[in-house]
Amino acid sequence: MKNSNSSLEFLPTTFILTGIPGLEAEHLWISIPFCLMYIIIFLGNGTILHVIRTDTALHQPMYLLLAMLALAEVGVSASTLPTVLGIFLFGITEISFDVCLFQMFFVHSFSIMESAVLLAMSVDQFVAIYSPLRYTAILTLPRIFGTGAVMGLKSIMLMAPLPMLLRHLPFCGHNVLSHSYCLHPNLIHLPCGDISINNIYGLFIVTSTFGLDSLLIVISYGLILHTVLSITTGEGRRKALNTCGSHICAVLAYYVLMIGLSMVHRFGHHVSPWLHAMIANAYLFFPPVVNPIVYSIKTKEIHRGIVRMFSEKRARV
Repeated sequence: MKNSNSSLEFLPTTFILTGIPGLEAEHLWISIPFCLMYIIIFLGNGTILHVIRTDTALHQPMYLLLAMLALAEVGVSASTLPTVLGIFLFGITEISFDVCLFQMFFVHSFSIMESAVLLAMSVDQFVAIYSPLRYTAILTLPRIFGTGAVMGLKSIMLMAPLPMLLRHLPFCGHNVLSHSYCLHPNLIHLPCGDISINNIYGLFIVTSTFGLDSLLIVISYGLILHTVLSITTGEGRRKALNTCGSHICAVLAYYVLMIGLSMVHRFGHHVSPWLHAMIANAYLFFPPVVNPIVYSIKTKEIHRGIVRMFSEKRARV
């Protein structure tokens, strides 16, 4: 431990992670569903990435954005995998201070990117419905790749100051976390010094990313609904709305759980630690498990690409 001016203030060398409170004796059994979820996440999203990469017919804005969403979800899951499986499989609860900050940085960076991709996909849906004849002229491939680069750079630049701000805070002996991974809303409750700067900057990140993104998504769908209602035929309306189904599922899976986790961290001081853990796990695991399944079933081109991929492999055998 690094001593500061006060004997009570120190920078911890390690944090203690928590699995599922009250079920420590069952952690080995609990590891089974977590392992299955990781397998589904990496296989499902990996398959989507492979199909989009190898099928030139899918090198279109909608599918390239879907590939970015899959990449962000793989990034979040890969960031949490070492500590989650370390706890449930091997009982390893300690994580070094620097590694914890490293994990926090990547979990939140990929989450910010995921939110931004969902916004870009809603804009893509609006352009496809509002101006289908100009779709390829407006959403060109260079613009899509440029948008992806900006989203990644924005995530890194917004998150970079947080680890440095945390390193300058005294922790006064508090080093037990509520989850199986390091999240900023959890870490920020441990220091005993003035955290006003951290809170202000954290609020700025939340409002400028998740808050703004969700608002713009709502506006996009308001415009989409207005456009759909102007379509004269019922069949045309149905087709237009069907194109949005998978994206709406992805948005709800992401933002409803994110809001729930934020509310628990903010106001749930007397809520059961078990509920804290379950909501956090649902937020990080539910979207990357469900999204590849939904998109594989509801998006015909992705479904056909997956079927074609397995058919070709079977033919080679």
